Amino acid sequence: MIDFTLVAKLKEQYPTGTRVQLIEMSDPYPVPPLTLGTIRLVDDIGQIHVRWDNGRTLPLNVVEDHFKTIK
Repeated sequence: MIDFTLVAKLKEQYPTGTRVQLIEMSDPYPVPPLTLGTIRLVDDIGQIHVRWDNGRTLPLNVVEDHFKTIK
């Protein structure tokens, strides 16, 4: 079940253009740790779509993946 309140908070907290650094991704073919990327959007189910600096576009899941914003 989608928590629309959480999705709204994520959209506010992670606007387009925010820079992030991946710490760990729970995926069979993850983006490597420490990769930098730029947030493209937060979709309506709360996935954070990132254009990673290595060319990948795999989204972040805030429940399973670990990342931090950078300035």
